[in-house]
Amino acid sequence: MTRMAIEHTSETLTSVIKAYDVRGVVGETIDEDFVRTAGAAFARIVRGEGETRIAVGHDMRPSSPALSEAFAEGAASQGVDVTLLGLTSTDELYFVAGTQRCAGAMFTASHNPAQYNGIKLCRAGATPVSTDTGLSEIARMVLEGVPEFAGEPGVVEKHDALGEYASYLRELVPVPDRRTLVVAVDAANGMAGMTVPAVLGGLGNIDIRPLYFELDGTFPNHEANPLDPKNLVDLQKFTVEQGADIGLAFDGDADRCFVVDERGQAVSPSAITALIATRTLAQHPGATIIHNLITSRAVPEVVAERGGTAVRTRVGHSYIKAQMAEHGALFGGEHSAHYYFSEFFNADSGLVAALHVLAALAEQDAPLSELMGAYDRYAASGEINSEVADQAAATQRVVDAFRDRAESVDTLDGVTVQLKDSKAWFNVRASNTEPLLRLNAEAPTREEVDALTSEILGIIRG
Repeated sequence: MTRMAIEHTSETLTSVIKAYDVRGVVGETIDEDFVRTAGAAFARIVRGEGETRIAVGHDMRPSSPALSEAFAEGAASQGVDVTLLGLTSTDELYFVAGTQRCAGAMFTASHNPAQYNGIKLCRAGATPVSTDTGLSEIARMVLEGVPEFAGEPGVVEKHDALGEYASYLRELVPVPDRRTLVVAVDAANGMAGMTVPAVLGGLGNIDIRPLYFELDGTFPNHEANPLDPKNLVDLQKFTVEQGADIGLAFDGDADRCFVVDERGQAVSPSAITALIATRTLAQHPGATIIHNLITSRAVPEVVAERGGTAVRTRVGHSYIKAQMAEHGALFGGEHSAHYYFSEFFNADSGLVAALHVLAALAEQDAPLSELMGAYDRYAASGEINSEVADQAAATQRVVDAFRDRAESVDTLDGVTVQLKDSKAWFNVRASNTEPLLRLNAEAPTREEVDALTSEILGIIRG
């Protein structure tokens, strides 16, 4: 029976094996022994379901190569073959799991600092693994030990899938060559430094201007988290300096992409969602589009105007992917710049989203700021976090304060309040991992959203 060296209890393990991934500090909550055990546990689960192979990729963090190899050892010990992909982006791992119909494991902690690492797991076809679909079983085996496998160990081999992935993406979303585009890209020293040249470098009309393309998992320039405005500043300046038509910013494992226009202004992920929804509906009239409840109300408006069906869902990739499958949706978007595509195994890909925006820009002559004007209809607060002693009590104070002004209140994910006689709304959600409340608000004007935000924060923070 295989056991792990770091002594976890069921309580400590909940901070590492989360709702839909594994994440922790290397040497404290995650080490090679831990992931070797996790690899054996995951292999045992998928072998029991008839799987024979797991593809394993890793990002550029210093700890990633050793951890991915340990995971492979654990998986092979359960009689499952392993394909080591080496350095890869998360969406490249999904590509392999989708096209090769095999399970997958990606070693990354996305935008977390260098001392962190983790594992994103999927089944064949890039189907996500969450608490309900395997992670709780892995946690149980990590605590209790993984039963030994009596048969032959699996074979571990190496395979570089970058070229296949790049060709697949270029065929998936062709970019017209009627216009040459200067594209500034901030890879944040993450995996986009490898995948962007492979994908976009193969397009003759794309002139890439690189920023922080060196793969360095210590993140020497800024955090690989474009959701935080301070991490976009370098790209905004660089885009204008280069006279670029567009700027793209990726997170550490390159599954998220943020967009900056030619003026250096950030384009909201909701506007990008609305643009890609429009392109999807032009090709597939009447299609279903998924959006999470934090995206702008412009998204369902645009979908309805274009004759599609909008489905509103909770935040989080496992929920989005489940809804994509349930509704046969062709595209899904989140406020956090995660974009999901049915043609990409219902998985998210920063580069597929980027190709859609580049294609839309290349199809016409207007600058990006003008192109996006139709989709950017409201002012938003962005996500504002407040540390509170009692999340439920703080949420209730907000609900009580707005009781007379609320047109509707729903609890799909946290609490969403739609105001009477207004297009303004806000959502308050508790963090699952920290003592935080997250506020998102939207209104027709900046003045309205600022006033609404100030009032709510006053109630939350006392």
